[in-house]
Amino acid sequence: MHVGEALVGDGFEVSHIDLLIGEKTGPVGSAFASALTTQSQGHSNLLAVLEPNLAVKPATVMITKVSIKGEKQAVQMFGPAQYAVAKAVADSVAEGVIPADQAENLCIVCGVFIHWKAEDDKKIFEYNYEATKLSIARAMKNEPSAEEMVAKKDSAKHPFSGV
Repeated sequence: MHVGEALVGDGFEVSHIDLLIGEKTGPVGSAFASALTTQSQGHSNLLAVLEPNLAVKPATVMITKVSIKGEKQAVQMFGPAQYAVAKAVADSVAEGVIPADQAENLCIVCGVFIHWKAEDDKKIFEYNYEATKLSIARAMKNEPSAEEMVAKKDSAKHPFSGV
């Protein structure tokens, strides 16, 4: 199992991606199936597609990290965010970050944050694309290493910590 995370952008369009990459037959595959088959009000999980009828490989399910509170936010998730995640997965395979020969064996569970006050669909696309690509690259390289995390733990500044 590979774990990735990235924060990109600013303002209400900021993107924070958390993702898991793993084999369909393992725990990530179980999480993938559960996410796709367990829907609840405000949490409509969806496949990442480049266009209708063209899902990406590895199969990728997007899970909402906040409750979707209205039509505008839903359209942003099913539009610019969905395309951004799909394009980042496809480009990661094309660039060899995810080995193409593993695309059928792997799946991705991708947590996506869309702020209820987000307005700019272009920024939603750009920030989610960048954050997803970075998350995938970090996951596939197992970054950060434990050594890097320990070396930076006392100087780290979390932008939303309030500290």
